[in-house]
Amino acid sequence: MIIYLILNIAALLMYRADKRKAEKGLYRTSENALLLAALLGPFGAYAGMKKYHHKTKKLKFKLVYLFMILHIILVVLIVFEII
Repeated sequence: MIIYLILNIAALLMYRADKRKAEKGLYRTSENALLLAALLGPFGAYAGMKKYHHKTKKLKFKLVYLFMILHIILVVLIVFEII
């Protein structure tokens, strides 16, 4: 659980850092890296997108919502010992 929390916090911080880099015109985090962070920590990525208004209009970042759904399904399956 702690590792999962850390992954989500890391994703949030990545989105925040990339937004700040964008505002300053600095070298950016790749979209693939941001999506990988979202795959591992989708709730943090979602929070980063909403809080910092970052990558919210890019079509491929709609995957973050899918990643959240997949994580919820996995948690339900694990909690109810289906897998």
